[in-house]
Amino acid sequence: AEPRPAEPPAWAGGARPGPGVWDPNWDRREPLSLINLRKRNVESGEEELASKLDHYKAKATRHIFLIRHSQYHVDGSLEKDRTLTPLGREQAELTGLRLASLGLKFNKIVHSSMTRAIETTDIISRHLPGVCKVSTDLLREGAPIEPDPPVSHWKPEAVQYYEDGARIEAAFRNYIHRADARQEEDSYEIFICHANVIRYIVCRALQFPPEGWLRLSLNNGSITHLVIRPNGRVALRTLGDTGFMPPDKITRS
Repeated sequence: AEPRPAEPPAWAGGARPGPGVWDPNWDRREPLSLINLRKRNVESGEEELASKLDHYKAKATRHIFLIRHSQYHVDGSLEKDRTLTPLGREQAELTGLRLASLGLKFNKIVHSSMTRAIETTDIISRHLPGVCKVSTDLLREGAPIEPDPPVSHWKPEAVQYYEDGARIEAAFRNYIHRADARQEEDSYEIFICHANVIRYIVCRALQFPPEGWLRLSLNNGSITHLVIRPNGRVALRTLGDTGFMPPDKITRS
C-alpha cells in the first residue's frame, strides 16, 4: 500500500499559507477579524468601521524573554529529585544578573511548575525584586510535535506527542500574541521553562514549520528574546544567548 501523507494535527486548523507567506491574523487578534462586518450600519459604514478598528488595535509592543532552566540532575528518579546542580545554580545567578543589568521594568515572571524551572525562577527572581511570579503547568517540558528530520536518540511514543503537543500549543496561544488593545505601555515579560517548549514557541511565533524545532539548540540558562509589535509582526532579537556566561559555565544538558 502507498504510504499516506502525514496529516496536520487537528489543532493546526485549515491549510497553512505557502512558504514565505505571513499570516497577519496568526494570533486571531487582527482588528478587522474581530469586527462583525454583517452588523455594520450601511449609511455610517466607513466612519463606524474606522472607530471600531481603532478600538481593537493594539498600541503597545510586547517583549517576551524565554529563559531555559539551568543545568539539573538528570538522573533523579522522580521529577522532584531533578534539582539544579551547583553549576546550574551559578548559571541561574548569571542569568538573573544579566536580566537585571538590562534596566528594564519587567512586568511578571511566568514559570513552568517543574522542579528545575521553579528553582531557576527562585534564583533569578532575587535579582528582580518586586516582579510577581506565576506558576503554570502549560509550560512543563514535553514532546511538542514530531520533529522533521527525525533523530535516533529521542523517540517518544506517539501518544506523548498527542498529549503534550496540544498542551504546548495551548501555552503558545495563551502567552504569545500581540498586546491587548487596553495595554498602553510596552511590556517586558519573562517565561522560565524548557528547551522543547521554547524551540517550538519560536518556530510558531516566526511562522516557521514547527516540525523544525529540534534543529535549534539552547544552552542552560539562555535568554531568547521575542518582540511582538502592535501590528502583529514578530521579530527574534536573540536566540539562546549565553554570551554573558564564562565559557566554562556553559552547558546544554
